[in-house]
Amino acid sequence: MAVKIVSWNIGGMIAPWHCLTTMDADVALLQEASAPPQDVVSQICVDPADWYTAGWPGWRARTAIASLSHRAEVKWIQAKPLGETNSGELGVSRPGTLTAARVEADGVEPFVAVSLYSFWEKPHSTVESSWIFADASAHRLVSDLSLFIGSQDRHRILAAGDLNILYGYGEDGNEYWAGRYASVFERMKALGLCFVGPQFPNGRRACPWPDELPRDSKNVPTYYRRTTDPASATRQLDFVFASKGMADSVSVRAINGLHEWGPSDHCRLEIVVS
Repeated sequence: MAVKIVSWNIGGMIAPWHCLTTMDADVALLQEASAPPQDVVSQICVDPADWYTAGWPGWRARTAIASLSHRAEVKWIQAKPLGETNSGELGVSRPGTLTAARVEADGVEPFVAVSLYSFWEKPHSTVESSWIFADASAHRLVSDLSLFIGSQDRHRILAAGDLNILYGYGEDGNEYWAGRYASVFERMKALGLCFVGPQFPNGRRACPWPDELPRDSKNVPTYYRRTTDPASATRQLDFVFASKGMADSVSVRAINGLHEWGPSDHCRLEIVVS
């Protein structure tokens, strides 16, 4: 027995919900998800949180976890704003960016599944900068994930989603940004959460090869600008992490072929936990 999971940023769109009902998957870890349409609600179960992301006025979307089959039991874990939690509760730094659930299935040791989204931010107005960045949000997510770790090596956590950062390189080879991005992956590793993909050959590589990407990189593109098409995709923004003790039993593939991408600017990540 294995648990089949899809991680997907669906960009507030409706079409991906219908796509999920046709996939042979048990659980969906979603980002930027708006409420599913009524015809889909009758086929799947979704966590009961409110449809919003703090700090994003008018945007009725969030991270979500959906149960897609009866092969796995999904027990959602209530999240509260960090300042409103008591000891032992799940406090989230920015509501709408982290959703968690305990997943149980025959033949697979139970684990906590987490959907992650790194929120874009800007410097304070006093800085007078045009920068946007998501690594600060990613670090908050790492801190929130720490609540599921109560021992050095006995936790079982699978965390996936759109982090809006880069792996193994920076903006146009800039060492400053490369260091900031790397610090997120280093913190995950320090907690015992291994980066498990997707990486080539488990996904199509960028073609033509972008100048900013090192030649030895195994990154696979998971995002394209909506004004273009999947063939133009060069950047991997979506990642999967697993506790060290279960990493060897997790396989990840980017469904990023030109004819299999799906109705979103992010491709789907196919995850199998055995």
